[in-house]
This record gives sequence, structure tokens and C-alpha cells, in this order.
Amino acid sequence: MNPFDIFLTTPILNLLIAIYKILASANIPGTLGLSIIILTAIIRFALWPLTSSQLKSTQKMAALKPHLDRIKTEHGHDKVRHQEEVTKLYKEHGVNPLAGCLPLLLQLPVFFALYNVLNKVVTANGDDFVKTINSQLYSPVLHLDKAPSTSFLTYGLHNKPSEWQQVGMLILLVPLLTGAFQFIQSKMIVAPAPKTAVKKADGKEGMEDTMAQVSSQMTFLMPAMIAFFSYGFPLGLSLYWNTFTIIGIIQQYVISGAGALNQYLPKKWQK
Repeated sequence: MNPFDIFLTTPILNLLIAIYKILASANIPGTLGLSIIILTAIIRFALWPLTSSQLKSTQKMAALKPHLDRIKTEHGHDKVRHQEEVTKLYKEHGVNPLAGCLPLLLQLPVFFALYNVLNKVVTANGDDFVKTINSQLYSPVLHLDKAPSTSFLTYGLHNKPSEWQQVGMLILLVPLLTGAFQFIQSKMIVAPAPKTAVKKADGKEGMEDTMAQVSSQMTFLMPAMIAFFSYGFPLGLSLYWNTFTIIGIIQQYVISGAGALNQYLPKKWQK
């Protein structure tokens, strides 16, 4: 067994099965689906400090943008002086432009491990699966007698929206909701756009304007891509992804506000 499985995949699997066994003992319907939601929430909240650090760093960088624009205007012609002034600005405000990347990089292995575990469980089938899972559990108390039922609400967690002709059109709501949640989070990440665009003297848009346009397009493109992917994913994975996204939306709002989403919100909810 490789280190990735030892330190991440196996512990997450054990936690999922432990939650499942507790819920199953209470005869709660949709046990596996609820277990996925609870597991995802636990991991999301465990990563809260890292995510908070990332969001706060991004917020600080956004707050410095007017100063960075001023430095670019004054010293853009002198690359050395420009870099010196930018470095000085970061130092004065205690900002590290790379600080927002490290927390994200630390979270990625956890995301992959969680995905691997859920992908195995929601597509479980047969005695071989049970033997494989039991061999990775820390205690006999957690051992499974049979593969967990994937029934959740009106569908199975192994069902895919792409199978809507067999299971019903209602399942198509899943990729639509997945895309909608992702759009909300994407809009919240983007800082509110300035009311007037800054252009060069010759009337052409500067590099920053072009980047802003690309960022705006990605706000719509990424949710569409995620929705497309969820169309072919088992519902169990979409359940995990949407739980993760919803908690992320709450965290984003608490820490740094609604961002560009403010334009769609009533004034009393704007932050």
C-alpha cells in the first residue's frame, strides 16, 4: 500500500464506514448518501483553517489592487523600479502573493483521496468489494457483511444523469443544480467589477482589462463544465461535490463576503 493510501485514502474510508455503521444501526433511510454528506462536511470543516487562510490572502490581494494599479501607472516603464515598489507594498501590508496557493495545494491530496473513496463505494458491487473494503478497515467492528445499499431518495447513488432515459428526467436536475452552485461560488470569488473600465490612451484595452474579461468568462465556463461532468458522474460523487460547494459558499460569505454576487442580492444580504 502506497503512502497516499496509508495516510489519506484508508483513514477517509474508515471514517466513512464508521459513519455508515452508526447511521445503519439507527435504521436511517438513505444511509450511504447521508454518510457521504456527513463525511464531506467533516472534511470540509477540518480544512476550514486552510481555506480561510487562502480566502483572506485573496482578499488582501484584492484590497491592494488600486495601489498596484497606481504603481503600474507610475513605474510601468521601469521594470526594476516597478518590482521594487510592488515588493515594498507587499512588505508594508504583510502580504505574500503566494500565500493563497499553499493552502490550496495542501487541500488537493485530501480532495483526491475523498474522490477515490467515494467513487469506489458508490459503484460497489459483489463480494469481492466487501472483502477488499474489510481488508482496509482498522477494526472488525467496522467490517461489512454486504455491499452498502446505494439507494438515496428516489435514485441510487450509482445512477448517472446520463441514464435519464432509464431512470427518469428528474435526475437531470442534478447537473443543473451542480452548475448553479458552482456559478454562485465562482461569482463570490470574483471581486466586484469597477463601474468604469480603465483604458489606455489609444483606446485599446490594457492587459488587466483583458484578464478581467477572461475571468468573467471563466465564471460562466467553469460551472458549465462542472455541470457537464456531473452529467456523466454517479450521483454519489455529485452529492459529495455539491455538499463541498455549499459549505464553501457559506465559508466564502462569512470570511470575505459575496463578491460579485452582491449585484444579485438584496442590500441587506450584501457583504
